[in-house]
Amino acid sequence: MFGHSLYKEIHHHLFLFLAMLCFWMKSYFAFLYGFHLDIENSVQSFILFITPLSSTLFFFGFSLFFTGKLHKFAVIAIDFMLTAILYANILYHRFFNDFITAPDIMQFNNFSQLSGSAKALAHPTDLLYWLDVIIIIGCAFLTQTPLSRHNKRPIASVFMVALMVFVVNLTLAEGQRTQLLSRAFDRAKLVKLLGLYNYHIYDTVINIRTSTQKAFADSSDATQIKNYVKANEVPANPEFFGKAKGKNVILISLESTQNFLINAKLHNEEVTPFLNQLAKNTFYFNNFYHNTGQGKTSDAEFLIDNSLYPLPRGAVYTTNAHNKYEAIPALLKKFGYTSVVFHGNHKSFWNRDIMYRTLGYDRFYSEKDFNVTEKNSINYGLKDKPFFQQAFPKLKNLKQPFYAKFIMLSNHFPFILDHGEASLERADTGDGVVNRYFQTARYEDEALEAFFHQLKTSGLYENSVIILYGDHYGLSDNHNKGLAKALHRDTLTRYDHYQLQKVPLFIHIPGMDGKRSKTMETVGGEIDLQPTILHLLGIQTEDNIVFGSDLFSSERESLTVLRDGSAISNQYIYANPEQTCYSKSNGDIVDLQRCTKIRERAKQDLAYSDKVIYGDLLRFLKNEDTK
Repeated sequence: MFGHSLYKEIHHHLFLFLAMLCFWMKSYFAFLYGFHLDIENSVQSFILFITPLSSTLFFFGFSLFFTGKLHKFAVIAIDFMLTAILYANILYHRFFNDFITAPDIMQFNNFSQLSGSAKALAHPTDLLYWLDVIIIIGCAFLTQTPLSRHNKRPIASVFMVALMVFVVNLTLAEGQRTQLLSRAFDRAKLVKLLGLYNYHIYDTVINIRTSTQKAFADSSDATQIKNYVKANEVPANPEFFGKAKGKNVILISLESTQNFLINAKLHNEEVTPFLNQLAKNTFYFNNFYHNTGQGKTSDAEFLIDNSLYPLPRGAVYTTNAHNKYEAIPALLKKFGYTSVVFHGNHKSFWNRDIMYRTLGYDRFYSEKDFNVTEKNSINYGLKDKPFFQQAFPKLKNLKQPFYAKFIMLSNHFPFILDHGEASLERADTGDGVVNRYFQTARYEDEALEAFFHQLKTSGLYENSVIILYGDHYGLSDNHNKGLAKALHRDTLTRYDHYQLQKVPLFIHIPGMDGKRSKTMETVGGEIDLQPTILHLLGIQTEDNIVFGSDLFSSERESLTVLRDGSAISNQYIYANPEQTCYSKSNGDIVDLQRCTKIRERAKQDLAYSDKVIYGDLLRFLKNEDTK
């Protein structure tokens, strides 16, 4: 009797069971092969197998609230939406080696401009991720219409089983990683042990929780952080303080430019001959790291203007664009500076048009201010050479002194140039992205050389502090095999990963080129540029909330903190979340206790910086200053 009843129930819901089974298996194989998750033991293999099941039962269970054709439509709609989430994460992971967060969804206005990157990331076999959706749609027409009435018993059963599977999943996951849910920064671990869809639910809850911090913040929080920053403050170097007082500042963002390109050769040719020469004639920092998170280029901009860290999830530019900040453009207004940005992309990308006004910029020259054609643009906008050619007359006509930022584009994933524009042959690594990366880096180098020639002939060069910085990595860990071959290495280790987070930094200071300029060994990051720039202009930062320190200060600690909680000093590299301590000089693993100091500094800096942004704490300090 029970067997007959069970058979009847399964037959009655055959369409739904087929959809759930297909989606479960598809998700499992996607977790296994699409994300390359590091499975350490048999328990984690079992967890990976069951993680999609609770989500499958939970979401598809809602289709049981509908009857007849509406039930079929609900099943198809749920299958399509969940597949879209899965596939979006697969593409995102291929590029960023990370997973989508709730704040990323707020950047939906960026998505229309990502078609070039998405096309390069897509594989022909990706059609398999959508095959079950097609099959389910076909079955909807071939099977009889089920569920002519509501039946509460199977609905309750589905959600009860989903809950039971989730409890088993969470119990096993906690056994593999204690305090898993309190370690929200380790998204790879969350996806591996909780599953992609459970991770997204958890991430949404975290996003709601952090969004409420602003409402409960008060001035005592700001005072506490100001005292912490004050305790870590270092004085400016008297030799450099005010050395460029009243001078222009030209800031150039080198898109996706990693430091290994400097002095690198391909086919016996220098990849970046102009930057190589610049490293000999200006202050070149060879231990400079990016501190960016998911916001990438926008994070680098935020770091430099504010000396605050980006957020662990999403981008400040899109989630906290209406906060109060003490950014360079706003601070320089008091000294008669005009602040502008040049960028050959759409003004709303990364919410720049809104954020720049918040930071105090006077003018944003975006795509609409340039003559952009099909011939002179590619990928994300205007190519670097025509970009500088068209931007220079606008720069030259600015009232001085000015603070001008240039955001380059051509050396951006997927690193493509039009036919005949590459002056360097492709590398031969078996990875097309790596092969093209060296070509676009050369194109970027040539564009910079031409721009510097314009600056020198116009007289702006000797009247300006000129800073060039790599904004973030160009090649993620997903391209390690090809990059290892390009670097003539057998393989790249986790220690190498941290070395590859170095980006170049060049600072030209009027009157200090030549003999007085040199390679600077201090470990630093983008977080340090705001106080460095202000001190060169003779502006004190002792009353500001800054988490960086002047790169020229003889008393600064040689240290930088990465957004994932890792920290790098002149002696050690603390790797987070694996909690490993490396010797910086040779990559040997050493006693974790040697990294205790820099680990705690990283933890505290990031926590306080996040508190400033989530709580919009600078509004309180601004009010106190006004009083």
